[in-house]
Amino acid sequence: MTQTRLQPGHGPAGGGLRAPPAGARGRGATAAFFFALLAGSLAGTAVQLQQPRLWPLWAYGALALAGGSLVLLLVLGRGSKPARSLLVALALALALAAGALLGAAQTGLRAAHFEARALAPALEGRDLLVSGVVAQMPQRHDTGLRFEFELESVRLLPAEGGAGPGTPVDTPARVALSWYAEGSWAQSPTPLPAAQQPAVALHAGERWQFIVRLKAPHGSRNPHGFDHELWLWEQGVQATGHVRSADRRAPPSSAGQTWRHPVERAREAVRDAILARAQAMPEDPARARALGVVAALVTGDQAAIERADWDVFRTTGVAHLMSISGLHITMLAWLAAALVGLLWRRSSALMLWRPAPQAALAGGVLLAAAYALFSGWGVPAQRTVCMLALVTLLRSGARQWPWPFVWLTVCAAVTALDPWALLQPGFWLSFVAVGVLFASDAGRVAAPHELQPGTARRLGRQALRLLREQGVVTVALTPLSLLLFQQVSVVGFVANLAAIPWVTLVVTPLAMLGLALPVLWDAAALAVRALGTALAWLAAWPLATWSVAAAPLWAGVAGVLGGLLLAMRLPWALRLWGLPLMLPVLLWQPLRPPEGEFDLLAADVGQGNALLLRTARHSLVYDAGPRYSLESDAGHRVLVPLLRALGERPDILVLSHRDSDHTGGTAALLATQPQMQVLGSLEPGHPLQALRPATRCEAGQRWEWDGVRFELLHPQPFDYAHLGARPNTLSCVLRVSNGRAAVLLAGDIERLQELALVWRSQEAGRPLHADLLLVPHHGSKTSSSDALLEAVAPRLALVQAGWRNRFGHPAPEVVARYRARSIVLADTPHCGAARWRSGQPQALQCERQQAPRYWQHRPAAAAGPP
Repeated sequence: MTQTRLQPGHGPAGGGLRAPPAGARGRGATAAFFFALLAGSLAGTAVQLQQPRLWPLWAYGALALAGGSLVLLLVLGRGSKPARSLLVALALALALAAGALLGAAQTGLRAAHFEARALAPALEGRDLLVSGVVAQMPQRHDTGLRFEFELESVRLLPAEGGAGPGTPVDTPARVALSWYAEGSWAQSPTPLPAAQQPAVALHAGERWQFIVRLKAPHGSRNPHGFDHELWLWEQGVQATGHVRSADRRAPPSSAGQTWRHPVERAREAVRDAILARAQAMPEDPARARALGVVAALVTGDQAAIERADWDVFRTTGVAHLMSISGLHITMLAWLAAALVGLLWRRSSALMLWRPAPQAALAGGVLLAAAYALFSGWGVPAQRTVCMLALVTLLRSGARQWPWPFVWLTVCAAVTALDPWALLQPGFWLSFVAVGVLFASDAGRVAAPHELQPGTARRLGRQALRLLREQGVVTVALTPLSLLLFQQVSVVGFVANLAAIPWVTLVVTPLAMLGLALPVLWDAAALAVRALGTALAWLAAWPLATWSVAAAPLWAGVAGVLGGLLLAMRLPWALRLWGLPLMLPVLLWQPLRPPEGEFDLLAADVGQGNALLLRTARHSLVYDAGPRYSLESDAGHRVLVPLLRALGERPDILVLSHRDSDHTGGTAALLATQPQMQVLGSLEPGHPLQALRPATRCEAGQRWEWDGVRFELLHPQPFDYAHLGARPNTLSCVLRVSNGRAAVLLAGDIERLQELALVWRSQEAGRPLHADLLLVPHHGSKTSSSDALLEAVAPRLALVQAGWRNRFGHPAPEVVARYRARSIVLADTPHCGAARWRSGQPQALQCERQQAPRYWQHRPAAAAGPP
């Protein structure tokens, strides 16, 4: 019997086993290597983003050379003969390594090039005469204007009183500037109404000259907080500053409009036209707020949406719909593709030139890109357009690409475009959602009843599919949302079912058509108001949101995998294994101090005080930080997210005195902490008394929690009788001790109150010693007297102040007094949020020193003039 060997691609006509063609094997191997190369590039980028400091350019060049060499070796080493499995595995490992080297190299090269243009520390706080072009439509708020400015020429001016045109200096090409209005929060604790603030006629595309003071981008650093410095880095902004409009050496002057930034000029004109309709009817504030949402949807100006509306949107889980997000751009691309395809099929000549599906995809991407460009070309919009373009390119061929390959290719392309997107929550939310939808529908075969014709049946199938997809995304993204934000909307599933089609199919089309027929903006505003009414009703539910403490990374990853497993189309016996994986992130509780111990966390809130003290079962907040503007404060931006991430529900809020840098965030705290009592030196008629009556703090009040003693040392009851006393003199001074370690929180008391405090402690025979002292009055030269420092004798002292604050805190003479006594002095601009534990009273942990990254600001040891 003759044995016949079947060659690849040949065999009996009736069937039999066929070996895959050599070309198919080659294509499969190439696809596998390309897949490994993409995965490696993502891994390499992620590793580079963990660097505390950047390497020199030549080091990243060497990485690129090594990665390119590996790729060339793989290309040249491809043979026609079948490779052994060991060699295939080695080739895949080399492809993975090559991708990692190339990903790390391109990210590092871009970062090093960008860092080389950073603002020189010697120029911070100096008077610079600059000329350039307004690169972004200005945003008006209660403190004045904010805008981005492209610098064309910069001169360092001599000190005031000096002569000369100034010395040319090098600065970053793009900076973010503020132009403060007189009487604003930036200059006074009592701002003027917006109608009384002087209007500055400044528009996108105009060339201006003025004197500015710049500083390096510096944001607050708090546990689980927003990384403002990373956000500025990703936006290409390397310095921030303010216009010195009162400087008479070179008053602000405009050279007129230029041809540059035409899109920004158009966006500004459209935004102002929409907001002008709101100002035309001031008696209808609800209409004005709705038109603000319309302006945000058309132009991408999220500042047009009021904070109260943002709170409702976040509570109901629809905030992603109210900004130019990937969903908007994707839906617009889908609608545009359907319209282009419909029109394309009406022309036989066009059909012969290009198939309608390809033309529809291309048209959808082009219109989506135009919308993204007009709405500000933000980073999320850039990612979405890149993703849509790449998917369209892959689908334009005859090959059916498997979804993991498409998903990974898009991820790698987006990361190559913006490597720092890997650190943004939006990246993970969008790509995990898309991946879940891909995975949950993978390999699904339509049931026979789904193939039956009929409009009603098709609409029913689409409704059921939408319902299922929303449920799958909700289940899969809940653990990820808890990991990223420590909060998830319980009503979000219901809210999104109504809001997604309403916003994408009604509100957004009306808003965009308003560009041609402005009256449609009013119709869009009516649609927004209708939706807002429903969302406000949902947000008012007692359990509209669910919050948990921030879980560690391993618990979050396990929770996300559990959500994915639950969402997959698998037998329920397998899917239910996702529940135990989700439990750690859903039920995580952070460690608390043991019985008899306590810890302290001084939040980084800028120029103000805000501290959290915890015992085994209780917690207390001392001061609520500053108010940054009429719409922003430390409570809303820092303290509420921080308490949520730590899983804290404080028992008491101590407001040392009434100054806005200590009480600015109180309203936000009270709104989210209904159980919290208030203790302070506020006068009876203070506005905060109407939110929650405060018990007056007096020396001698004391209580004990879990073996830790709390005692108020100032003010005395008779101090309140001095009606002309400054608020600082009535600061509530709190001492916390467990007998082994103590802290003293001194508020803003000044030298006379310090002397009285020392004298009373000596008379009563009570110790004033503390291991940690909150430096009085942020390090003002009117405080931190020798007598106080001798009596307290702290090991550590902490200043809560703003970076380059205009008060010059801490004063040099105060710093010298602490150093003369070998007291370790830390401040929040250099330390960020500071942690202290009674079990280790000699140690202070700084948030800025925990896991530093190269884009984060490293302030100089001593600050210059403000």
